[in-house]
Amino acid sequence: MNENWQYQIRFKLPSALAEAARIGARDGAYKYVADVLERHNAEAICQFDAFAGYVAEAEEHGIENYPLYKWTKATIEDPDKKSKHLLSFAIHINGDEVYDQNLAEAVEQDLRPLLENGTLLALTKHDTNPAKNPQPPEHLR
Repeated sequence: MNENWQYQIRFKLPSALAEAARIGARDGAYKYVADVLERHNAEAICQFDAFAGYVAEAEEHGIENYPLYKWTKATIEDPDKKSKHLLSFAIHINGDEVYDQNLAEAVEQDLRPLLENGTLLALTKHDTNPAKNPQPPEHLR
C-alpha cells in the first residue's frame, strides 16, 4: 500500500468573496485569504473555471484525448453544480495542483482561523489515494 499520497487544500467562499477571488482582487475580506496564499507561494483556482478550461482545451484538441470530458461538460452545464463550483477553490502551491503533506498542512493551518471567523465557508484537505476519489458514472466517461 502506497502511503506517500499527495494532497490538495480546497475551500469554499461566500459569493461576494468568490467573485473577488476569481478576478484576483486583494481587497476587502478576501485580502486575508490572499495574504495566506502569498505567504505559501500559492494561488486559489476556481473549480468552475478549471472545469471550463478543461472542456475548452478538450474541444480544441479533440475530446477523445480527455477522459473526463463528458462528466466535466455535464457538470459545468448543470446550473446547480455551476453555482456550487463557482464558490469552490483548489489551492495550487508553487504551481502544483497536488503537493506534499507538510505543505498542505501548513496552508491548512494558516487558513483555519479564516474558517473559524466565517471568511471561509469550508476548508478541506484531499489526498490522491484512488480509493477515496470516486470516478464519474460510466455513462459520463
